[in-house]
Amino acid sequence: MFKKIIQTSLCIGALVFSPINFAEGKGYKDLAAVQATQDKTKVEVIEFFWYGCPHCYQFEPELEKWKATLPKNVQFIRQPAVFSAVWGKHAKAYFTAEVLGVVDKVHADLFDAIQVKKQKLESEADLAAFFMAHGVAKADFTAAYNSFIVDTKMRKAKAMGPRYGLTGVPAVIVNGKYLVNGRSAGSHEKMITVINDLIVQEERK
Repeated sequence: MFKKIIQTSLCIGALVFSPINFAEGKGYKDLAAVQATQDKTKVEVIEFFWYGCPHCYQFEPELEKWKATLPKNVQFIRQPAVFSAVWGKHAKAYFTAEVLGVVDKVHADLFDAIQVKKQKLESEADLAAFFMAHGVAKADFTAAYNSFIVDTKMRKAKAMGPRYGLTGVPAVIVNGKYLVNGRSAGSHEKMITVINDLIVQEERK
């Protein structure tokens, strides 16, 4: 129970809403150190999430609508956060989907299964059954789930929270410089507004 409370607080920690004044340019936090981006020709936007986080689940529809409007010079990256062993199991499910090329098929349903249907989906067997229900052969799932590339992605994911100074999810990093979350922006809708403003700001540089 204690571990569950800690895990939930990490999720909620970034979504304690507080009043902001956009006229003063608030709504985001400068990272302590600028981080390198994958493609310097584009404005990079990284979303950190956890399938077990209700706030991430609530943010997902806003994010999906926003994604449909992105210009070509913006690179959007989903990044599962890993703050515990349970978070790691869900992250591994996402990376497995990524390797198999089925993120679009399973991402929303993973959220729904965990948040609405209250399925844990933490063991390899349970995840295999879930992926098989989405048209993935068990052998393909097993190979991807236990692959070197997924293991590499997991090791990198564990280091990314401290790298960006994350304290909870959902959290969005814009161009390796700015952190946007519920605490800084005030709501999911305002998070999108702040992200867009920062993209425009970065485009001008």
